[in-house]
Amino acid sequence: MTAYKDGDPTTLNRLYGRSVGKPLRAAQQELVDNLLPQIAVPEEGPVTAERLFGEDCPLHFEIGFGGGEHLAYRADMLPNHGFIGAEPFLNGVAQALTHVRDQQLANVRIHAGDALEVLSRVPDGALTMVYLLHPDPWPKARHAKRRMMNDGPVRMIADKLKPGGEFRFGTDHPIYVRHALMVMRRFTDPETGPFEWVAEGPDDFRIRPSGWCETRYEHKARTQMGHEVWYFRYRRK
Repeated sequence: MTAYKDGDPTTLNRLYGRSVGKPLRAAQQELVDNLLPQIAVPEEGPVTAERLFGEDCPLHFEIGFGGGEHLAYRADMLPNHGFIGAEPFLNGVAQALTHVRDQQLANVRIHAGDALEVLSRVPDGALTMVYLLHPDPWPKARHAKRRMMNDGPVRMIADKLKPGGEFRFGTDHPIYVRHALMVMRRFTDPETGPFEWVAEGPDDFRIRPSGWCETRYEHKARTQMGHEVWYFRYRRK
């Protein structure tokens, strides 16, 4: 995921981790060469529904979409909504492009790079939903500032969501979930916080909500690694 200059989680410095894995297959490379330029988020200027899709529509943003299963699932479910996905890992981008092609998803735009650079160009109050599913946990304490769930990124997410908009966060890592809950406690303060936690009991964050599909990563975490998975929903006040 992303690290930040001088410890400031709103200032992008560089990406940590892989951006490229094993060589792409010929069909994947063709999608990167030909389809990606057609649906790529512009590299400069405001990122709006009108600019991306030619009309005003509810706008969703997924931070680090992995292989794109969730992005494609949601876009197929809501064809009249616009979806932006950002992912620095080229192999994941290629997998997402395969979903876009096979499912003929005209309502998806992709940024092959850092999410916060694009998110910063979205007008405040423009997003209906933001998704952050299974981000890199950076489990060592000295790497905590590299986690996406930190004050700067969460503040930006809050700013970009419209009132009533929803931020969904999921993880299977116990260290990350404790860190995330600590961060979100500051943002769900009844008096000053911009978010309210959409949960009435433990089942609300232990059982996957309706409309939230299981990704391949989550399935592997649950079935092969024996991890518990947590699902969090926060509504912009």
